[in-house]
Order: sequence, then structure tokens, then C-alpha cells
Amino acid sequence: MKYADGPAVQVDVLIEASTARVWELVTDIGLPARFSSELQEAHWLDATVQPVPGAQFVGRNRHEAAGEWETTCVVTISEPDHRFVWVVGEPAHPSATWGFDLEREGSGVRLRQWARLGPAPSGLTPAIAAMPDKEERIILRRLEEHRANMQATVEGIKALAETSSS
Repeated sequence: MKYADGPAVQVDVLIEASTARVWELVTDIGLPARFSSELQEAHWLDATVQPVPGAQFVGRNRHEAAGEWETTCVVTISEPDHRFVWVVGEPAHPSATWGFDLEREGSGVRLRQWARLGPAPSGLTPAIAAMPDKEERIILRRLEEHRANMQATVEGIKALAETSSS
């Protein structure tokens, strides 16, 4: 597995709630900070404060090995009740792409959260450059960290959506 290949990770959960309620939660950019051990907060940069393409927000992160940092993110896709996607950095050449996909399933909604690394350099780049023989291990570890935080996020969204819809 190489960084240049755009490694990705995905999690999903079935939520017994309306698509509109799940959409409301996934487009609340600050909500994942309630569940993630890494994302500390997120806030909109522009006055739009709407999840529309071109809207920007800042995420503040913390990781034991990397310290604290901020990223500027740009919404690239916002299809109400269906898909919400943003990139870290420049939309034409992001260091990561993140998204939520919603799909009706029975009486509920299948919520998927996914992330793809690259193609632009990221915080992993210096570690990979310093230890190229360990690139696959570095990437796998990072994807597992993302998987754990994403699973906590979708489970948290499920709990909120099902509680508020009962």
C-alpha cells in the first residue's frame, strides 16, 4: 500500500431515523468532535455557515504523536439527504478527502463515512520520507486510527438521530 495510491477507509451504520435528521447531523461540522479522539473542534470560516460547495471550515486536531494542528477544509459536494464531501487543503490537489453518504434502507438510513488520503502531501509525508521501508505500516496504522474515530462518529450520530426521532 502506497500513499500515492490514495488509500481509503470506510465505516457504516444503519440508523432508524429520517434521512433529513441524519443529514442535519452529518452536515453539523462540529459534531464529530464530540466523538473523535483527534478532532477537537471545527467551525465555518465564511458567513455562509451552510454545507454548500465552496464553503470553508477549519478543523483543529490533536494527536499524541503529532501534537496539535489546524486544517482548512472546503466543501466539494453537498447533495441534501444523500452526499456531503469535503477536502483538506486545495480542492484540486487535497491532502485528504472526507465524506458521508446516506442511503435509504428499509425504514432507516445507511450512513457511510469514508476518507481517502492524498494525493497532496500530509502529516504522514515526513514519516514516510524518513522511513520509506515502513510506508505500508505507517499508512495502515493511520487508516486504523481514522477507522476508530469514524466508527465512533457514526455510532454517535446514530444515537443522536434515534434518540431525537423516537
